Formats: sequence, C-alpha cells, structure tokens
Amino acid sequence: MTTTARTTAATTTEAPDRSAPATVPVLWLALLATPVAAAANAPVLILPDMAASLGVGTSTAAWLVAAFAWAMAVSVPPLAGLLRRRGLTPVLRLSGVLLLGGTLLVAASPWLPATLLGRAAQAAGGAGLVAAAMSLAGSARRMGVISAGFGMLGASGPLLGAQLSHTVSWRLALSVSLVSLLAVPAVSRYAKAGAASATAPQVGRFDARGAALLTVLATALVLLPHAPAVALGSAAVAAALLALHVRRRPDGFVPAALVRSPLFIGSALLALALSTSYFTLLFAVPRLLADRAGWDAPAAGAGQLVALLTGSALSWLLAAASARMGRTAVRTVLVAIGTLAAVLAVFASWGPLLLAATLGGVFGATGANAVLSVQAASSVPAPRRPTAIGLFALCYQLGGAFGPAIATALVLG
Repeated sequence: MTTTARTTAATTTEAPDRSAPATVPVLWLALLATPVAAAANAPVLILPDMAASLGVGTSTAAWLVAAFAWAMAVSVPPLAGLLRRRGLTPVLRLSGVLLLGGTLLVAASPWLPATLLGRAAQAAGGAGLVAAAMSLAGSARRMGVISAGFGMLGASGPLLGAQLSHTVSWRLALSVSLVSLLAVPAVSRYAKAGAASATAPQVGRFDARGAALLTVLATALVLLPHAPAVALGSAAVAAALLALHVRRRPDGFVPAALVRSPLFIGSALLALALSTSYFTLLFAVPRLLADRAGWDAPAAGAGQLVALLTGSALSWLLAAASARMGRTAVRTVLVAIGTLAAVLAVFASWGPLLLAATLGGVFGATGANAVLSVQAASSVPAPRRPTAIGLFALCYQLGGAFGPAIATALVLG
C-alpha cells in the first residue's frame, strides 16, 4: 500500500465525523449504551430459578433470552431511523419509557407472557439508547470505549445476575439495564445545547413499508436456528420483497446507497461473522473446558470471565490504533484473530488455549463493532449515518441469535 493510500484509509477509519458532536463525554455514552449487555446475559445462570418462579420448564423460560435478542435486533434500525428523522431527544425519551415500562412489567408480572413482553420492551429501550450512543460517538477511538464496555459488562452479566438473584431476586437481576437511565439527562443536556447537530431532525416521509419488510426479514433470521424451514422461506420472501422495494424507493428506510456500497456490505458481513463466532465460543468453551481439559464449572467460569474481560480491554487498543494502521491492516488483524480463535476451539484440548479462543473471539467481535461501525457509517453522507449504524448494529446483533444455536448444535447438544 502506498503512503497516500495508507493515509487515506487511516483517515476513513478514524477521522471523526465533523458534523457529529465530539463534545459529549464518551463515558456518558458508555453508561448510556453498555448496561444492556449485562441485562442480556444476566439470565444465563439463573434460568432454573426464573422457570420455577414462573411455573414453567427451563426450556420454556429460555424464550426470555430469545425475546430479548429478537427485540434488540429488530429495534435498532427503526429507532436509528427515528433518530435521523426526529432527532436525539425523542429517541432518548421513547427509549427511556420503554426501558422503564418493560422493567416494571418484569418486576411485577407473575406470568410468562407478560414477562416476555416486558423483556422485549427492555430490549427495545436499550436498543434505542445504543443507537443514540453509537451515532454520537463519531470516531473509532470513542466507539472502542463503548464496544469494550459492551464486552466487559456482557462478560460480567451472568455472574452479576446470579449474585443478584441469590441475594435479592432474579427480577432484580433482569433490571440492571435501568442504570442506563442515569446517563439520559446528561446526554439530553448536550442535545438541548445544540451539541447533537448530527442527530438533528431530517425531513421526508417515513418509509413504513420498508421498515416493516426489514422487521419481518430480521425476525425470520432470528428464528432461523429454531424453525429452519419456515424461517428460511419467510426470510427469502421478505428479502425479495425488500429488494424490490429498495429499487422503487432508493431513499427509503433501507437506502439503496447502503445496499450498493461495498464498504458498508463488507463491514456489516464481517461484523456478523465475528459476532457469530464470538457468541458460539461464549456458549461452547465452558463445555469444551469440562470435556477436554477436565475443568470444573467454577474454574471454567472464572477463566472465561478473565479471558472475556481481557479481550474486551484489548479491543479498545485496536480501535485506538486503527487510524495509524489503516483499513486493510485492521481488517486483516480482525480476520486473523477471529480465524485463530475458531481453530483453537476446534482443535485445542489444553485449557489455556481454549481460553485464548474465547479471548480472541471477544477481541474480534468487540473490535469489529468499534472500528467497522465507523467505516460502515462513513460509506454514506452524514444525514444517513444513523441509518447506517442501525443496519450495521442489526447485523452484529444477529450473531447473538446464531451463535448460541450453533454452539448447541455442535457442542451443547
């Protein structure tokens, strides 16, 4: 790569969006976005307690996890679209109401259906806060802080959930995302002060059909591991209809400029692959540690927690260095480490190597979320960047639906 090309790639990777508000402190953005990661993983170790309280089987209670993942995946693009059309303040208000209302429902409901609805509302509110924080980040370095926070809180979620469940209640364990609301007033003040120019309202008619088709497509993809035949057929039909709609309305909910952008498509697909690999390893490695290395559950849990925290922290270093490395070098590192993590998981039988696979998986996924989201957003003009970030986040979240199913099919089953 020539010096000019390397400089151009580095500028594309790291240069902040000048229309984005660089004055919102990144720690407020991390507090706004990351608690939802702990809430998502909090049920992992307490599903039997939840099932007994609700009077259902553990497999049935697992739908509380699936409902959260589904709502996170399908809510990010619509709320990012609302952010582009109406601005930051309405998104923060709506997300806060959804998060608070869903948490109250989870806290009070004695029935599984109502609890499912509450979990979905929690996830939708968290998705809106994530979309807002990512749109306000403005650079890979700042996105790296948010993404590393995601990884760390996601890693701590199961143990935090178990501790809260054993000392107080599993309902409190599912309510940890309420911590995000502490950041809403501070971020709102920056919006009212005019700092959030990148999220100022945009005119235009809302593309309800495009939003509906994308929601159907995302829902079918989330259900693909659970009902492959029906979900695959539904996804194919929805994708075909959405493609026709994009041709008729190229400036709609799914902009044609994004669909036709190699930079956006490449970034989103690589993030999907690395996210899927990470979530597969997250669920599979504890069993592999027991079966291959003879580790007991406490040792496996503690080792994996250390690996996840370390990998998440190291991903921020990649995000911080991405400007100097350039786009090609960053992607090469992500692909190499993601591939090495998968190879270790397949062939390693020594415990530390299996933990290294977990470290590599979380490093690749969180690093991709930090750096590739900025690259994806740079593929379109500034007014379209919230939409690009929302669609990119959808691809990343789909990995959270595919990974556990793959781990179950290959290892846990």
